[in-house]
Amino acid sequence: MANRDQNGIPDLDVQVRAEDGFEILTVRGEVDMASAPQLQAALEKAQQGGNTLVVDMTQVGFLGSAGLSALLVVSKAAPGQLRVVASREVARPIELTGLDKLLAVYSTLEAAVAATDGAPSAL
Repeated sequence: MANRDQNGIPDLDVQVRAEDGFEILTVRGEVDMASAPQLQAALEKAQQGGNTLVVDMTQVGFLGSAGLSALLVVSKAAPGQLRVVASREVARPIELTGLDKLLAVYSTLEAAVAATDGAPSAL
């Protein structure tokens, strides 16, 4: 569970680790207009290593349009190098906006790492 600030709003927590040629980012909390820049900065920093990014968002309870934009920006900067592991709360806005046709979305971290490419896939 994410920590909360003084107003009771969940903080965003992003942890990054290198594993088997991937940069795995574990994201916890809510990705909204206030926290999306933090997510985008973490994605861009991890992307500098040149490895495929796997963004584990299974512990994200909300993904707003600013978070969708952050994922899209990073995906466009390095096509095929971003894989998103989505909770239902993350998968729904990705599907509703049609971004599941542009992003490689997986239901488990294991599936994202095992995939042979980063092609967009159905959940």
